[in-house]
This record gives sequence, structure tokens and C-alpha cells, in this order.
Amino acid sequence: MFKIALLGTGGTMPLPNRALTAMIGSCNGKMILIDCGEGTQVQLKKIGWGLKNIDIICFTHYHPDHIVGLPGLLSTIGNSERTEPMTIIGPKGLHEIIKGLMVIVPYLPYKLNLIEIPEEGLNSFCHGRYCISSIYVDHSVTCAAYSIGVKRNRIFDPQKAVKNNIPVEFWNKLQKGNTVNLEGKTITPDMVLGDERKGLKVCYCTDSRPTLGLVDFVQDSDLFICEGMYGDNDNLEKALKNKHMLFSEAAHIAKEGKVKELWLTHFSPALNNPEEYIDVAKEIFDNTVVGKELMKKELKFSK
Repeated sequence: MFKIALLGTGGTMPLPNRALTAMIGSCNGKMILIDCGEGTQVQLKKIGWGLKNIDIICFTHYHPDHIVGLPGLLSTIGNSERTEPMTIIGPKGLHEIIKGLMVIVPYLPYKLNLIEIPEEGLNSFCHGRYCISSIYVDHSVTCAAYSIGVKRNRIFDPQKAVKNNIPVEFWNKLQKGNTVNLEGKTITPDMVLGDERKGLKVCYCTDSRPTLGLVDFVQDSDLFICEGMYGDNDNLEKALKNKHMLFSEAAHIAKEGKVKELWLTHFSPALNNPEEYIDVAKEIFDNTVVGKELMKKELKFSK
């Protein structure tokens, strides 16, 4: 199971009733955060999943509404007695951005591992059950979209274990993914586990114009979270100028990518009631939802 929550749905600046866009995911208690604008840790407190177990933070880009909440969040996590390393992933320029932000947080009790997305995109960085990939998209600054895959545990196959003459006392260790040595021979989990099973896939894209690569990238997602900066198709000129998307454009990507569900987010401050334009998207892709503060969903593995 993979739990997903939208921490906020606002673009550009926070509003009294709309926090800035960010997403948190949790699987087996280990969490991944995408973007961290001002006020993100307040939203994390509201969702109640904790902060200490955030292992990975991904940044789409480095505009203030997506990143300036980071120093405070890292400081709070440090005060929770975390000592395990944390991974931060972001587009090129990540090292300089983190160096600048950390001037006000000069000490943390844990290490930050920084992964800068290469020119061709990030191809499957895996941590625990998470596998993360990314592509660059089309915004006014360098910006990335993310795909989060959650791996499914393989089923233990006792017949394989017996066939490979593996003693019962090693089965549990191998089932958990550990390698063991038996009389000088290396025994791997593959020798007792069944075939790979279909996992879960969640894709996330804000601050971009539609791109051909994005359709392939989100293909067959269980959930696609995408910006809908403007609801009215009459705002196309503004979307082109500012490198953002219309509701209808996000819906077309969802349809062409054959995703299961689309959540719209990152609304313009001028878009007071995004629900007014939901039919614009639903006419193209029916399973479209207008994102709301602290909206949650549990994605379950298919049988």
C-alpha cells in the first residue's frame, strides 16, 4: 500500500485558504516529499504522518514557492533526533541551492546526500521500496517531473528453495531480501522468490507546458498529479507566456498516457474556485479530481 497526500494546491504564493503545492507519500512508514515551499512543515503536522521518517525530498525546480520551506523543515527533523542520512534530489544547480539555503541551518545531526538530475533525466534511483525517475519538462526555469514507483514484495516459493537445496533456517533471511553464504556458496533471494509482481506508479508534474515526453513518462500511472494553473481555456495565451498548463491540457496528457486517475493542483492565486472548471477537464478525462488541502488516498497493489 502507498499512501499519498496533497499538502497544498497553491501556485506562486500561499493564500489564507490554500497552502503551496507539495506532495507526501508513505510506504511502510518511510516517506518521500516532493517540493517544500513556505509552510510545508505546518501542513505536514496537520496530516499527522510525522516528519522524522522523511527519507527523500525531491524538488521540481527552485522557484521560492517550491523550496524556501526546506531549511525550517530540515531543522525540525534534526530536532526529532534523526541521525539517518536523507536524500535530496533536484534539477541541475541543486548543490548551489542547498548550500545557500543551509547558511541559516549550519548544523544537522544527519547527512544530506544530494543527487542532481543529469541532462538525460534521472533513471531509477532506488531506496527501499521506492524507485524514482524523472524527466526535464518545459518551464521558465529548469524543471523536472517525477515518477515514483513502489516495488511489490515477491512471493516466497518453497519449491524453489527445496529444489536449490537451501536449508529451512535460511529461508526467512532470503525472503527478506538478504544474501547468505552456505558452505562457501553465495545464496541469493532470487533462488527462493517468485516472479516480479506489478507495483504502483505515481507521477507528479507542476510548472510546465505539455510535452511529448511527458505522455510517455506518465504512461499507465495509478495516479497522475499535475498542475492546472488555469481552468479557463481562454487563458491559453497566459499559460503559454508563463509556461504553465490549462486544466484541459493536463487532462489530455492523462488521457493519452492512459493513467487511472488525475489530480489537478498548483492553481493560480486568481483562480478562486477551481471546481467551477472541473467539467473542462472531465470532458476530456473523466476520472479527474480537483485537488484540495490535505486530500489523501491509499493506493493498493492489484491482485
